[in-house]
Amino acid sequence: MAKTALVTGASKGIGKATALELAKHGYDVVLVAREPEPLQAAAIEVRNLGKQAVAISADVSDPVQIEQVIQQAIAQVEQIDVLVNNAGIYYMGPVEDASLNDWHTILDTNLWGYIHTIHALLPHFLSRGNGTIVNVVSIGGLDPIPYQVPYTTSKHALTGLTKALRAELEPKGINVCGIYPSFIRTQLYERALFRGDDAKNRVEFMYKAFHSPFLEIPEDVARTLRKAIEHRKKDVLVGTANFWSTAFHVAPAVMKPIVRRLFGMADSQENLAQR
Repeated sequence: MAKTALVTGASKGIGKATALELAKHGYDVVLVAREPEPLQAAAIEVRNLGKQAVAISADVSDPVQIEQVIQQAIAQVEQIDVLVNNAGIYYMGPVEDASLNDWHTILDTNLWGYIHTIHALLPHFLSRGNGTIVNVVSIGGLDPIPYQVPYTTSKHALTGLTKALRAELEPKGINVCGIYPSFIRTQLYERALFRGDDAKNRVEFMYKAFHSPFLEIPEDVARTLRKAIEHRKKDVLVGTANFWSTAFHVAPAVMKPIVRRLFGMADSQENLAQR
């Protein structure tokens, strides 16, 4: 019997690449995302690889929807072996320009979305004494990144969630893995919240950055993730995230002002003008 993975945010980017990567290596896949059309298209690609694909449109920030997703998935595929939490929303701008609604939007998806799927699926894993939870986090869950405070807050919380879950669930046969990419060439900016007086410039900056040929691609993350599942890894940094995280820890006095200038944009220009 083929193993089955449930992947959130599976209609595009890292989620879609992960669904296809796992299908190539023998997994049936339950794909979950908000937008039905790209979700169905991704499911067709999985089926074209000869594997079963169940596409369920749902918003991970809604616990009722996620409970229904898990019930429907188990009814159709009988058992789920791997949960890949991936759905997320990006924020860029001064923290003072983030409204409370912005904070809730980021945390409800990036943090609570992961909690909802884990809460709904955990009884299934515990009853079997087996299972794998993979949380796609970010380098922002390891290092302080200014002008992304709501996003980085959600990712730091995910790091704590991942490590604490592992400490408790490992003796019960459930492996919990954190995947930490740096910036990846995806469409993350399409759903991002850009705030501040120079929000338009931030959009243009991130558009160019996310189309840079120097960034890793979703398939790089997907391959790393699949190998982490196979080898029951705990925490895995993807590609250049190793360099950036090392630089943050070895030379924080150098890295912090560089990153602040990079993402501060108009704020840093204003500060320089005042000196």
